[in-house]
Amino acid sequence: MGSKLTMSSAYHPQTDGQFERTIQSLEDLLRTCILDHLGAWDEVLPLIEFTYNNSFHASIDIASYEAL
Repeated sequence: MGSKLTMSSAYHPQTDGQFERTIQSLEDLLRTCILDHLGAWDEVLPLIEFTYNNSFHASIDIASYEAL
């Protein structure tokens, strides 16, 4: 599939951007769901997981579930 493993250290900004983007996406999903469900974050984690796994990822040109 053309994926590439890139090792990262705490002070290596070239690869930190990949992880930061993933964290930002998950944070946005969590924040949106918490606002909609009045702070019950533990109840919406399965919904967030489903949403993230079914979203299109430009780096692989498909959704995560399709890659599996």
